[in-house]
Amino acid sequence: MSTKTIISTTNAPAAIGPYSQAVKVGNTVYMSGQIPLDPVSMEMVMDSFEAQAVRVFENMDAVAKAAGGDLSNIVKLTILLTDLANFAEVNEIMTRYFKEPFPARAAYAVKALPKGADIEVEAVLVLED
Repeated sequence: MSTKTIISTTNAPAAIGPYSQAVKVGNTVYMSGQIPLDPVSMEMVMDSFEAQAVRVFENMDAVAKAAGGDLSNIVKLTILLTDLANFAEVNEIMTRYFKEPFPARAAYAVKALPKGADIEVEAVLVLED
């Protein structure tokens, strides 16, 4: 097995539990779920669903950059939503951050998310050799 490298950046929220922002093994990066925490204040962004989703993708971008890539390196997303009524809005917001070919994706409705978030997203990135 390749060596594990822990990815960490102050440009994304610090972990709020016993986990890393991301772990790199070989050229694959496993990114922990991001919720809409502001990385400076560590306060939740709760203005609107759009504001929450934007914060999540901005946090993901920061972690991807810390790993040596960017959002275009994401090959798989898992999106957790507390309300599937926000599904269409997630699709629209994703087009601001991702271009074709889009990553593979799954989206699930869940009962609740940490800190009362309406969205959490985790990802797998593959970096260039």
